[in-house]
Amino acid sequence: MTTTSSDAPSRTRQAGLPWSALLALGTAVFITSLTETLPAGVLPEMSASLGTSSGATGQAVTVYAAGTALTAIPLATATASVPRKPLLLGAMAVFLVANTLTAAAPGYIVLLAGRFLAGVAAGLAWAILAGYARRIAPAGSEGRAIAVAMTGIPVALSPGGSGRHADR
Repeated sequence: MTTTSSDAPSRTRQAGLPWSALLALGTAVFITSLTETLPAGVLPEMSASLGTSSGATGQAVTVYAAGTALTAIPLATATASVPRKPLLLGAMAVFLVANTLTAAAPGYIVLLAGRFLAGVAAGLAWAILAGYARRIAPAGSEGRAIAVAMTGIPVALSPGGSGRHADR
């Protein structure tokens, strides 16, 4: 039996996207994106609890971004031979530990260390998320799979202007 090019799209549709896996990836993207910018909306409260200025506390956003930017490519390169699923799960476990450390930080230095570590874990996750979404998608649906996984970005950034400090 021969197949025509019109048969390929129907086979792709029948295979379907791995929705639960892609939604899990989208959730990881959402959490890592939201965590990066969230402190900006609660700086006065964080500053008060840490006994620091808002400017100093704002460095929590900077060190997260620095952790991501400085380590994403080197870590992705260093872990190129590691299976992606356990690597992604490990990065998210480190992310969880780092955010727990941040939330329970008894002082400013521990807060910054937790934020930097969270940024490192997020950077590694970001370096492999899109490629992983592509790999688990059926042939012909790779772009859709990446788009679904990356929907976490706009969803995480959309509440940014809705905080109580937005009108200042």
